Amino acid sequence: MITGASSGIGLETARALAAQGARLVMVVRSRPRGEAAIANIRQAVPDVLADLVLADLYSMAEVREAGAEIRRICDRVDVLVNNAGLIHDHRQLTVDGFERTFALNHLAAFLIAYELRDLLAAAAPSRIVTVSSMGHRFARFEWDDLATMERWKGETAVYGASKLCNIWFARESARRLRDKRVTSNALHPGAVGSNFGASGSLLYKLGTRLAKPFLLTPEQGAGTSIYLASSPEVEGVTGQYFVKNKPAEPSRRARDGDEARKLWQLSERLCGVEWP
Repeated sequence: MITGASSGIGLETARALAAQGARLVMVVRSRPRGEAAIANIRQAVPDVLADLVLADLYSMAEVREAGAEIRRICDRVDVLVNNAGLIHDHRQLTVDGFERTFALNHLAAFLIAYELRDLLAAAAPSRIVTVSSMGHRFARFEWDDLATMERWKGETAVYGASKLCNIWFARESARRLRDKRVTSNALHPGAVGSNFGASGSLLYKLGTRLAKPFLLTPEQGAGTSIYLASSPEVEGVTGQYFVKNKPAEPSRRARDGDEARKLWQLSERLCGVEWP
């Protein structure tokens, strides 16, 4: 199951896993773009089995509806790839009152994993793979402001905060799900030339355009996601942060277990769930 699977590294991850024989469940926002993505994958894998689940992941209600739909059509989830993510150039709140970068990049990943926890356990040994970023090193926020970012510190700091949350989620879910034989790891995909920055500032878009000849292709950027989702080499490996298929050391703050637990408790409260 892959979120944000209609383009970029999400699409390339889906294509590679389909080539390995995986049945795909692709969570996308737009049906036409999702159907185009499946048609694209079929050019390489004609017999791919793929389902679309439509959801606006900025909305916690739609995330929960997506979880319910996946539980309806699947009896197990072997791999959950939390891929969806964007950077936003200004502060705006979602329908739930959360800052949208935090809502999409972290809360949606937390909540969809919660919704699929029993299907992941049913498929054990199973895996959660969460796309973070080296941008987590630029995180700046206060805990009482994380969900709404009223004290906006700029797109890079806010995006960095959401990516730091991705690593904390991977660490804490690994700890909590170890007995269920569900592994959870985060990764940095590299600097990828995709549509990821489409909602960033004009300066960010211009910089991305100028740098594009030097950036990884989406296919290259998907490499570590594919590796963590499918390689036997990482069977049983959990709670790690990977770069270029290798374990790497994230920032000191990202390695703070107390803050990871604090985020987990906050996420439960914001999503209105209890996940012991």
